[in-house]
Amino acid sequence: MAKDKTTFTCTECGGTSPRWLGKCPSCGAWNTLIESVAEAGPGKNRYSGGAQFAGLNQAQAVMPLSAIEASDVERTPSGIDELDRVLGGGIVEGGVVLIGGDPGIGKSTLLLQALDALQRAGLPTLYVTGEESGAQVALRSRRLGLDHSQVNVLAEIQLEKILATIESMQPAVAVIDSIQTVYSDQLTSAPGSVAQVRECAAHLTRCAKSSGTAIVLVGHVTKEGALAGPRVLEHMVDTVLYFEGDTHSQFRLVRAIKNRFGAVNEIGVFAMTEKGLKGVSNPSAIFLSQHSEPVPGSCVMVTLEGTRPLLVEIQALVDSGGPSPRRLSVGLDKDRLAMLLAVLHRHAGVACMDQDVFVNAVGGVRISEPAADLAVMLSITSSLRGKALPRGFLAFGEVGLAGEVRPAPRGQERLKEAAKLGFSVAVVPKANAPKKPIEGLTIHAVERVEEAMNVVREMG
Repeated sequence: MAKDKTTFTCTECGGTSPRWLGKCPSCGAWNTLIESVAEAGPGKNRYSGGAQFAGLNQAQAVMPLSAIEASDVERTPSGIDELDRVLGGGIVEGGVVLIGGDPGIGKSTLLLQALDALQRAGLPTLYVTGEESGAQVALRSRRLGLDHSQVNVLAEIQLEKILATIESMQPAVAVIDSIQTVYSDQLTSAPGSVAQVRECAAHLTRCAKSSGTAIVLVGHVTKEGALAGPRVLEHMVDTVLYFEGDTHSQFRLVRAIKNRFGAVNEIGVFAMTEKGLKGVSNPSAIFLSQHSEPVPGSCVMVTLEGTRPLLVEIQALVDSGGPSPRRLSVGLDKDRLAMLLAVLHRHAGVACMDQDVFVNAVGGVRISEPAADLAVMLSITSSLRGKALPRGFLAFGEVGLAGEVRPAPRGQERLKEAAKLGFSVAVVPKANAPKKPIEGLTIHAVERVEEAMNVVREMG
């Protein structure tokens, strides 16, 4: 690959400079010049040409959508069910996946396990490591119990050599660990810089589309938890996965933030063991506390994560506060908690203005949907009065400022999942009440917050 001339482009006005300057010579903006690659000549582009990009630059005929034949995308199972769930059913030929997460959370471990399963299934694989030596990867594979693994390993960070290896080997799946360590000879900036990450990701994406090799990019994250590098990195790829979870806990969540071939916000649940990450078949069990007897301040709800209904325990603690009572929420929207307390006071007559209120979603799960409103309010009321909700009780539903209880999407699936796990009593929005009774589940349909409170009082 010929080395093109580098230049510096202003992110504000698009002006260029042959060298880096603190101030853009065109618009006068400060610190806006970033390194880029100049075109090799008239009509030339650094992405055109080369065997790995053959056929991608040919003009395509314009056709109406109705004339284009659409077929389902073929998927290859990775051998790990929870990972396949997040990916939408498996790995897509020529797809590009970006997976990010905190250091040490298990990204490399999961991908090495997946590559080994694919290799054993007869598919050629390639693991490109830029952060470890081949010996370190081999040592990890032995710790994971992947004896006699035939996964091909390349310890390399130069983009041109990586592309040449992919072109010659033609693996079905290639992992780049990580994209922040890869650099191109066309740029003079250090690996991990905005220009290098953008340039290398663009070339790897083009390589995946032309060769049919599925490429998985491992990305670093910043202190705030966002993927490091340019935002365009997430736009280039087909799928963006985030590894979530506390490094002090054995459970990990893999969440799909973007997926062109499947549902977004789908999650896979894993448990970290001595032999690597193992899928959790019944994730609701880790989000429910095991109480010998019902305790005040606890209410179970059913939330949706992608296509999967999960039962999560919402715990609340209401205690005497000072002149400035605290409102703390973990795993739930902090601003929404203040709104729910106001609705609880105005429409249900439950006052907490002089109380500290702490709300937590058990298991480290994050709930973003408003269907948790009713469970939060019932758990707060239970803690304030010191009376536990009945055993086998659950609730879900969105609460409005006028005190109405609004329906939650796919309520039937939520109720069926609860009945399957042995729950016997449910308070749900009236619009979510099933037309046919669900065996073993008594359903109380309510339209307003005060109705839900009266139902709970009558239960004792």
